[in-house]
Amino acid sequence: MTSDFTIHPDSVALTDDASQHPWIFAQAFNAGNAAAVEQVYEPEGVFVAAPGQPVNGAARAAANQRFLDLGLPIDIRPRHVYVADDIALLIVDWTIDGQGADGQHVHLEGTATDVARRGPDGCWRYVIDNPFGTAGV
Repeated sequence: MTSDFTIHPDSVALTDDASQHPWIFAQAFNAGNAAAVEQVYEPEGVFVAAPGQPVNGAARAAANQRFLDLGLPIDIRPRHVYVADDIALLIVDWTIDGQGADGQHVHLEGTATDVARRGPDGCWRYVIDNPFGTAGV
């Protein structure tokens, strides 16, 4: 199942449905818009750029930019969404595959273990985005 969301070049339409949050991320990512990707995170949200390497703030934006620089779309397949009050655990299979900007074949995949929180505005944002789940530390 995919959802059709329109994304302004400088913004992303966040969702009040935790199960849709991975699709919002994918839409922002596939638009290639770093500012839109940043909007799916809480201000102090953590992105695990590589197993055992959590980053936030400017380092998070830079780490996401490295993935965006591949110039390839992300394909997501949400597996589980567990919601308790204003916290959600999202388990999402994902793949980035194709010919990268440098002409070389790229294949990245994983099962993300993510935590999102519903904000005061009712919209969900990542608190922890761990694309490699429990992969080596």
